[in-house]
Amino acid sequence: MTRSLRNKAMRGMFAVLAAVAVGSVGLSAPSSAVPGGNGAREPHGATTARAPSAASISTPAGVTTAAGPSLGPAGEAARKPYMGWSSYSMQVYSPNGGSWITADQIIAQSDAMHQKLQPFGYEYINIDAAWNGGTDGYGRPVPSKTLYPNGLQAVIDHIHANGQKVGLYSIPGISKAMLDANLPVYGHPGCTTGDLAVQPLQQGDYWGFGYRIDMTKPCAQAYIDSIADLFAEWGVDFLKFDSVTPGSGKNDLSLDARDEVKGWSQALARHGIWLELSWALDINYADYWKQWANGWRVDWDVECYCPGEALTAWPNIARLFPRVADWWRHGGPGGWNDLDSLNVGNGTMDGLTKDERRTAATLWAVSAAPFYIGNDMTRLDAYGVELLTNREVIAVNQAGRPAQPVSTKTNRQVWYSLNADSSYTVALFNLGTTEANMTVNWADLGLDGSATVRDLWAKKNLGQFTSGYTAATVPPHGVRLFKVTPQKGAAIRVNDDDLRVSYDGVWQRNGNREVPAVSEPLSVTVTDTSIPAEGHAAATGVRTVELNNDDPGIVYTGSWSRSTGRGLGDYQDDVQYTETNGDAFTHSFVGNGVDYITEKDPSQGEVDIYIDGAFKATVDTHADARAAQQLVYSISDLPNGTHTIRGVKKSGQFMLVDKLVVRQESLLNPGTAAFDKSAQADVSTEIGRDPGELVDIANGGQNLVNGTDYTVSGRVVTIKKEYLAARPTGTTKLDFRFRGDYRDDVHFATADGAAVEFAFKGTGVGWVTALGPDQGEADVYIDGKLVDRVNLFNEARTTTQQVFTRTGLKDGQHTLRIVKASGEVLRTDLIRYTLA
Repeated sequence: MTRSLRNKAMRGMFAVLAAVAVGSVGLSAPSSAVPGGNGAREPHGATTARAPSAASISTPAGVTTAAGPSLGPAGEAARKPYMGWSSYSMQVYSPNGGSWITADQIIAQSDAMHQKLQPFGYEYINIDAAWNGGTDGYGRPVPSKTLYPNGLQAVIDHIHANGQKVGLYSIPGISKAMLDANLPVYGHPGCTTGDLAVQPLQQGDYWGFGYRIDMTKPCAQAYIDSIADLFAEWGVDFLKFDSVTPGSGKNDLSLDARDEVKGWSQALARHGIWLELSWALDINYADYWKQWANGWRVDWDVECYCPGEALTAWPNIARLFPRVADWWRHGGPGGWNDLDSLNVGNGTMDGLTKDERRTAATLWAVSAAPFYIGNDMTRLDAYGVELLTNREVIAVNQAGRPAQPVSTKTNRQVWYSLNADSSYTVALFNLGTTEANMTVNWADLGLDGSATVRDLWAKKNLGQFTSGYTAATVPPHGVRLFKVTPQKGAAIRVNDDDLRVSYDGVWQRNGNREVPAVSEPLSVTVTDTSIPAEGHAAATGVRTVELNNDDPGIVYTGSWSRSTGRGLGDYQDDVQYTETNGDAFTHSFVGNGVDYITEKDPSQGEVDIYIDGAFKATVDTHADARAAQQLVYSISDLPNGTHTIRGVKKSGQFMLVDKLVVRQESLLNPGTAAFDKSAQADVSTEIGRDPGELVDIANGGQNLVNGTDYTVSGRVVTIKKEYLAARPTGTTKLDFRFRGDYRDDVHFATADGAAVEFAFKGTGVGWVTALGPDQGEADVYIDGKLVDRVNLFNEARTTTQQVFTRTGLKDGQHTLRIVKASGEVLRTDLIRYTLA
């Protein structure tokens, strides 16, 4: 039997178990397995959509309100990511699937955790799909008597006696059987289950096991409350709510479980029960998930769906990196980005090499993801125990500071987070296929000064370094993990989206009010005749940039290879290709549009396209005959700024990437010029930004000298004929580099009184932000005292302007607060503070 058929057979087994048991809210529907490939496919759009109900409308993603982040239904327990174990990976791995979660097995896992992992913080024992055996006379779940002959309560009591917490599983919706039975709702006379569904009936979950509940009816909330109350009576501490939409393969609002998420959250909050949402949640509704839940899966199942062979596979780990790069800002106290089970404890059963196991553990740790494993804890190997019990690595996870990448435009990635004590956590991930020396530059972290370095996996201090550190021979798919501690006198730059920055009032990130850094070439055709070169018209308002498939800015996750010299009409005669469903390419770019160009062929299939983390389309690259350089996806209406395109293989034998074409607003007019050595004259172009935004002009990596090689007068830049006369004949590309907002983003507010606040320990602090014609004044407070009013108005929009600084503070804890006083908008970009 092929792996694909085994996947489908396994899903069918879980579906049968679910169909037998479902009586109320889909409590035994299958977990988030999906058919095809490696069981890790991306969501695809549907053709129908409906408007969300009023109760479903949430604050737009990226908006922060005065109420601050919610701690969700679990309350204080969710200030840190939870640590524990989930049964689902072993249910998939075990040939008997849903029958694996017997009383004896769960008790054995609890005892193994108590002995091996609990002293290190692991405490949750979460039982996944197929735990229940029907419903009672009130439509509430009844545990399986087959799995738990002495009752599930005995198992729960054993888990609690071990000092642990217990979790169960549910999905949205209500079954047809429950509607037809029309049972009374416990504790709510007059309420019956037959009257709870939205009319006309609408599908309630991804698999179609139930119908959507009408949460506008008080009896609907009463019904969910009755089940939550029952769970609380049993002593349940955690609920995984699976098949949640938008997400779970349906991001187009044809399915929408947000009302039920809110209803469950309110019901569970009365008991302090943790609510975890699954699977592959739609990032466009991140703020809704943060408001009502304690965690949310950001991608598909980590399992490889290869029973008896392995729990997971490297491509299922590698594909998480671009997901985390999209989601990292949304994790924090109260709600966490869930990467699924961390399957690194059982050795060969894991399906990963030792380097890959440590890389996975590091990604979970630095992402502040719930640190829960899916291994058989009775069979942990020595290396697995070592990975799972390193207290310094666990401390990184429990610090709750999700890491961000310096750049995703490479397979050798530096990820970092700034901790509350002004230290940095730094991970060097080698996602490539060969070993490499990898360097972290302090400036890329926002650190100006020297720092000491400690290797957290090796538990070894490495010394003090002035401007960065190079790790030698990081193995392929390997990692190094460090604590970087700034030394006396160092200064730290804190971006506007850092967890240490808090906001009062309504703030939004970017919203097209940011300015990204960008580089644009002026192409000068140099000749040596008396006849100027022809065909170099002035640039229009848009220019295109072609990227070949091997461009270092395109990052491939999974098992990709490059094929060259094919002679089939490919762009630059090569392509990148993969045969594994779930493999993906990602490219971050500055512009307002992008094209995906590839080959069409009988051996190829569908590709899911995401823009800025949001699903856009499924494109079909199948054709009856081969055709090279085919435009299969294009988008042109993006706001000019920083964006990401991601393509994920969905079907077919092969997926190919030939080239990407990025469209950008032109900042040079004209963008081309001609220079004749026989009739020498200066070359001029007009720039589209304030001249102060021009950082430099370079040729082949060498900067031109301002005043000698070129001059700037207003917005006109003149390249001196003496410089051009020394260029060889042919095309000379002069790269005009413009700065942007720090990290290409800002936060902004429009209401007077909106404030941003930052607490720090040090002796000095400064505020760097944008100036612009839409801005006014802001009041600056230190330790609650008004110390300055700064004017942020400027005729032109400019970036990274030092608008406030204060030195000579007494060494100790201080608070900087900035309050909008006037103007259309207040932007904040970065805060810089100095250590004693």
